[in-house]
Amino acid sequence: MATEVINAKGWKCPKPTIEMSVMSHRLKKGDILEVVADCPSFKGDVKTWCEREKKVLIFMRDEGDGMNRCQIQL
Repeated sequence: MATEVINAKGWKCPKPTIEMSVMSHRLKKGDILEVVADCPSFKGDVKTWCEREKKVLIFMRDEGDGMNRCQIQL
């Protein structure tokens, strides 16, 4: 299993979820996608994306100053 990280700091929605979609097609089933972002709607967008794409949201963590980190199993 590989872990790929997307640093989406400063990106405005929907760019973080678009990049998640692009990266998810490059990775294998079971790989982990970690995303760090400060977009205000990021938490909700990730949850919706995971439900739609049938991916597992491992965790969503508030890191302070508006920054959030999540890991998704593909």
